[in-house]
Amino acid sequence: MFITAIILSVLFAAVLVFSAVGKIRKDPQQMAVLGVVQATTAAPLLAALEIAAAAGLLAGLAWWPIGIAAGIGALLYFAGAIVAHLRVGDRAVSASAVLLGVSVAVVLLRVLSI
Repeated sequence: MFITAIILSVLFAAVLVFSAVGKIRKDPQQMAVLGVVQATTAAPLLAALEIAAAAGLLAGLAWWPIGIAAGIGALLYFAGAIVAHLRVGDRAVSASAVLLGVSVAVVLLRVLSI
């Protein structure tokens, strides 16, 4: 179980960092989703949250409470992303929903591998 948790945590951390880099570089696709106002104010904060979650997932492989906390943080992040998309009328929530599911899997695998 722990090996699966390691693999999923590392892959998910890579996805989070990739997404954060897009926000830092102001990737046009990500900025379009965030909107003009949100892109300038929220993008750095969202990138920092994703980087923190990635670091927590990796550190959590050594000390499980950090990994579980980071997974729960990512879970809340992507739940909020879905709500934010729906609030502005954007129905393209499939990517956020998949990442929410991965967040749940990471938390469950980490809990089961204690």
